Amino acid sequence: MAGLGRRKNGAGSGSASGVLDAPEESFAQEWATPEPAPAGMLQRGRRDEAGDYSAAGQPVEEVYKPRREQGRRTLRLAVPKSIAGRIVAGTVGLLVVGVALGSVLAVRGMLIHDPRFLIATSSEIQLAGNQHLTREQVLDVFGADLERNIFKVPLAERRADLERLPWVQHATVMRLLPNTVRVAVTERVPVAFVRQGTQIGLVDADGVLLDMPQDVAGDPRYSFPVLTGLAESDPLSVRAARMEVYRKFIADLDGGGTKNSQAISEVDVSNPEDVKALIASGSADILVHFGDENFLARYKMFEQNLPQWKAQYPKLASVDTRYENQVVLEMTKGTPVPVGSESSGQQGSAAAAVEPAAVKPVEVVKTPAKVVAKAKRPAASKTEMSKKKMDAMLAAARRPKPANGVKR
Repeated sequence: MAGLGRRKNGAGSGSASGVLDAPEESFAQEWATPEPAPAGMLQRGRRDEAGDYSAAGQPVEEVYKPRREQGRRTLRLAVPKSIAGRIVAGTVGLLVVGVALGSVLAVRGMLIHDPRFLIATSSEIQLAGNQHLTREQVLDVFGADLERNIFKVPLAERRADLERLPWVQHATVMRLLPNTVRVAVTERVPVAFVRQGTQIGLVDADGVLLDMPQDVAGDPRYSFPVLTGLAESDPLSVRAARMEVYRKFIADLDGGGTKNSQAISEVDVSNPEDVKALIASGSADILVHFGDENFLARYKMFEQNLPQWKAQYPKLASVDTRYENQVVLEMTKGTPVPVGSESSGQQGSAAAAVEPAAVKPVEVVKTPAKVVAKAKRPAASKTEMSKKKMDAMLAAARRPKPANGVKR
């Protein structure tokens, strides 16, 4: 091999075999054993021309060298080591605290005793948002704060006092320096008149009873019915529950943009399971029992059939719409029921045929000052008077009276 060695010049050209010279130094270096690669390097790359191992196209991986952890630097107060130094430092600290506290007390004393922060007259108490709440009522709340420093007025306590007034639903009290107190109130909104004995007042949606304002007459904001069944002695929770029934009743009647509630003059919510309403009809009002649901459907049925009922029974006083497939008509007390044609098949039963616009004509049976008209109408929910009791009433109405007028 040409690369392994050369013959010596002039060493006997005629000899059978030449003696190989020792390999040159450059060739010996090429065959020298390389240094071992670091652990894992053979799997990650190969040896490059410089003799280092690296992944293909990747920089040489640096060998991890642990670094010394740097100590945390903490800020420490320079505390004198000597006793005298510590005494001086403590004295300086106390002086600083004393100066700060004295400054605060001086500022507080200036604010408390400065006449510029004194509420001298009632004109320094401003009122906003009131329509029914009078200024005199507000001044009664702030009467003890006149000629008092504005910083001594307990705002939270005054706000609570204001919200105890019937017309005030929410109040805000704030200081306006140097010496003004501003009061902003949100008043309650009445939704009905309320009758308590011979007195008429107002009530809001939460059942809070309100005084009657002086400017009610002719004000369109007060065009709503008179409500009965609420008493001042009732707990507020009871009044609130009955007001919820009233609100549902009015909202149902006025559903779809109609204003049916304008025909109602009085609503009785003393029994939440039977809402009763007085509806204007000519010169007299008719009491209608609506039950506790389906208010709009029952009102429409009453409105459609009222002309025929009035024509047949001019002294009609009450209509009960709570029962399924029947309507109870009641005459004015002491008024006899007019006798019509017989539709029940019984002689002398004072039956009259009712032909309402939306009700199938059926028999009408005479009862003591009442007329029961069985009518086909949408099914109603359960009511306080059961069907058995109604059947007993009808049976008693059909029972013939004795000739001598003695009750059986």
